[in-house]
Amino acid sequence: MLPSGLQALGIRTLRHVPDRLLSIGLPSRLRFDPWSVPTPEPRADAPVRVFVGPVNFAGQGWQWARALERNLPGVSAVSMAYSATSGYGFPIDIEVPASVYLLSGSWQRRHRTAVRSRFTHVILEAGRHLFGRAYDERVLDEIRDLQAAGVRVAMLTHGSDMRSPARHVAAHPDSPYGEWSLSPVLEAEAARNRALLDEAGVPIFASTPGMLADVPEAVWLPVVVDVERWAGGPTPLERARPVVVHLPSKAVVKGSDLIEPKVRRLHEDGLIEYRRVEGVPSAEVPGIFREADIVLDQFRLGDYGVAACEAMASGRIVVGNVDASVREAVRTTYGRDLPIVESSASEVAGVIRAIVADPARFRGVASDGAAFAREVHDGRASARAAASFLGVDA
Repeated sequence: MLPSGLQALGIRTLRHVPDRLLSIGLPSRLRFDPWSVPTPEPRADAPVRVFVGPVNFAGQGWQWARALERNLPGVSAVSMAYSATSGYGFPIDIEVPASVYLLSGSWQRRHRTAVRSRFTHVILEAGRHLFGRAYDERVLDEIRDLQAAGVRVAMLTHGSDMRSPARHVAAHPDSPYGEWSLSPVLEAEAARNRALLDEAGVPIFASTPGMLADVPEAVWLPVVVDVERWAGGPTPLERARPVVVHLPSKAVVKGSDLIEPKVRRLHEDGLIEYRRVEGVPSAEVPGIFREADIVLDQFRLGDYGVAACEAMASGRIVVGNVDASVREAVRTTYGRDLPIVESSASEVAGVIRAIVADPARFRGVASDGAAFAREVHDGRASARAAASFLGVDA
């Protein structure tokens, strides 16, 4: 999240200082050359030119941009994100240092002019500011400015930006939001983005089917994984002691605290080898998944996202807690069942025992998962979902 309080006031003030003076006066870690950051440049001959930004969570802004270009005629797309500190190393077309994004008036003006004049469509992620003026301009003002230039705008929710913690707690017994200190902040953010959507009156996409509970008017835009990059691992459940991997991006949301004591007991009993992996660059994750037989996804949200799709594409057996409404959305939209083995946090030990006891059956589930990832999450379905907004034939 962006700075608030006195930090925000300081940023607001510094925005009025010329870049050449800022580059001298800022601490060395924040100094910048705004001219080193390129402006977005789609193919000029493409009739449909799409700008996606500004967050690229889990590398999805970049993945959607490539999916649109690969699968839709006459489309050029550019993704942009202000730099995060996660260190996961996701690909992006244009990465903007946070100091440039927030402080550089010259970059903000050049970036706005480029997007207004070079693009026909914008997909605005997570209700965030595209042009960096987070403290003296509303996102709604940016949307109206783009529309005045003839640019079509859609919003896109990644999850926590529009998921109501209060609604989620009421619907999910293992919801992470009940006692989480960030829940009031997230509730306010969800309400703010809901109000933005209502006032802007633009289309909205949701990256996961679980978000349709909060934004029922959204179009599901499936997350995209490079299935060839993830494929090629050994057949699961062929060793005497299966490897079970849990790779939580955020442990409180994934339910790591709920499942780990149960899974560690299975490890201590010798039934499985359990590996919890955190904080690794995205480039290392394919190898980690290929070494696994079973991947434990999440047990608190009732949804599935990028990590589950990557694990399915790897041909692993994926276990997680997925709401019936999410499974029905998959079935209704794509005519097939979601091949994630269902388990609540309390049931996870029994589910793992059942998998280990019936390897032939669950190798079939793993195979179904790889096929599902290829059909629903290789970018073709995402391009079809976006085609109507872009005014092109899928």
